[in-house]
Amino acid sequence: MAKKSASNSTLRIINRRAHHDYHFVEKLEVGIVLSGSEVKSVRNGQVSIGQGYARVETNGLYLYDVDIALYPHAGPNQHNPKRRRKLLAHKHQIAHLADCTTSKGITLIPVAMYFVRGHAKLEVAVASGKRSYDKRQVIKKRETDREMRRAMTRKVI
Repeated sequence: MAKKSASNSTLRIINRRAHHDYHFVEKLEVGIVLSGSEVKSVRNGQVSIGQGYARVETNGLYLYDVDIALYPHAGPNQHNPKRRRKLLAHKHQIAHLADCTTSKGITLIPVAMYFVRGHAKLEVAVASGKRSYDKRQVIKKRETDREMRRAMTRKVI
């Protein structure tokens, strides 16, 4: 039997900007409905989830502004790169997300996209935006931690 390649199973597209711009309240793994050429593009890593967001509507949970590049070998059966995509979750999870996002300043953002046993999954976070002074405090704390680690590793002569 042939072994699976490790490169396909470890592909994970991460929204690094989200960690900088938002405080995460909670995270949820949901499925995503993709067409054939979209799956091929995602497997190639041709996805941009940095500007994306999710919204709860009357008939389900949808993902907006995620750009999945065109797959060059699909021929005339191409997909629309910026179309809205349906997210798959249980009804009680969707209701909980709808309750969470009713308050002002709370939004649903995609944090990561990956494959689990051949199915595309998206990690969605309920998040609130950080203020600029929050961002400065995080940067300052990171720099002081780095300086302390450097001081601890220096040899005493």
